[in-house]
Amino acid sequence: MLSNQLARFLAPLLLLVLTSGAALAQAPAVSEKDDPYARAQQERQIAQPGNNAPIWKEVRSGLPQFTTVPGRETNVLVQSQGQTWRAVRVPIYAIGGFVFSMALLSILAFYMWRGPIVVHSAPTGHLIRRFTGAERAVHWTVGITFVILGITGLIITFGKSVVLPLIGYTLFSWLAITSKNLHNFVGPILCVALPIMIVVFLHENLFRRYDWPWIKKFGGMLDKSGAPHPPSGKANAGQKALFWMMVVGCGLTLIVTGLILDFPNFNQTRQTMQLANLIHLVAGLIGVTLVSAHIYLGTIGMRGAYAAMRYGYVDESWAREHHEIWYREVMAEKQERFEEVPPTPPHVRVA
Repeated sequence: MLSNQLARFLAPLLLLVLTSGAALAQAPAVSEKDDPYARAQQERQIAQPGNNAPIWKEVRSGLPQFTTVPGRETNVLVQSQGQTWRAVRVPIYAIGGFVFSMALLSILAFYMWRGPIVVHSAPTGHLIRRFTGAERAVHWTVGITFVILGITGLIITFGKSVVLPLIGYTLFSWLAITSKNLHNFVGPILCVALPIMIVVFLHENLFRRYDWPWIKKFGGMLDKSGAPHPPSGKANAGQKALFWMMVVGCGLTLIVTGLILDFPNFNQTRQTMQLANLIHLVAGLIGVTLVSAHIYLGTIGMRGAYAAMRYGYVDESWAREHHEIWYREVMAEKQERFEEVPPTPPHVRVA
C-alpha cells in the first residue's frame, strides 16, 4: 500500500522532469532572421555577463518586428534617424537665430541712418483708393496669423535657451504650452487665408519690364538726397520679391510641412515628419526675417504705407512719388470714366 502511494507521488514528478528537459533541449523561440542577434547575445553573456549590446543593436537596427498595433512603423521600436534629426537641428536653429538677430539689428541701423521715407511734395487732399475692403481683409488675416505663428514659433524654437533663463520654469511652462497650442490651432487659418491672398494679389506682383530700373537703384532707399524714386507699378520690385519669397515660397512650404507635423494621423513615417520639421524650421526662420523687413517698411519705415493698408486710400502726392506708373494708370482710367459720363442737362440741378 505504501509502495502504491509512493508511485502515485513520483509519477507526476518524473513527468515534470522529462518535459522540462525536453523544453531545455529545444532551440530558442526566435525567427530565422533574428537568430544571429540571439546567438550574439548568448555569446556576449558568456564573455561579458550583463552586456546587452547585441539586444540594443537589434532594437536600433530598424528591422520590422511583430506587433498587434496596426499602422506604419508600429513594429519598429527605435528609429535611429531620430538621433541624427536632433543633432542636425542644433546648427540650423543656431545659424538661423544669428541671421534673424542680425536682420533686426540691420533694420534698426538702417532706420537710424536713413530715417523714415517721406513724401517731399505737399499733400493735394485728393485721395486714391489703393486697396479694396476685401484686399485689406485678406491681408490683415494673413498678416495677423503669420505674426502669431512667427512669435510662437520663435518661442518654441529658442525659448528654452533664451526665455527660460529670464523668466524661470513656472512662467516658461505656461508660455511654452500657450505658444504650442496657438501655433497648432492658428496654423490651419493660414492654410485657408494664404492661398486666397496669393490669388488676390498675384496679378499685381508679376514682374514687368519697368521693374528693372527700380532693382538697379534699389528703389532709391539708399538715397537720402530726396531724388525721385524709380517709377513702379502698384507693387514695386521689392514688394514683388517679398511676395514670391515670403508669401508664395515660405508660406506654402510652411503650410505643407505644418500639416504633416500637425496631423500625424496622415499615416506618414517618422522620417517624413523629421524631414518636414527641418524644412519647416528653415522656412520659418526665413519667413520671420523677411516679414520683419515688410513690417518695418509698412509702419515706421515709410510714412503713409500703414494708412494705405488700414484705410485703403492714399494721397495723390504719395502715389505719384512712390508708385508713379500705377498713379498714371489710375488717373488715365479716371479720365476715361469721366469722359464716358454724359453731360448734365442745363435744367437739371446737381446737389
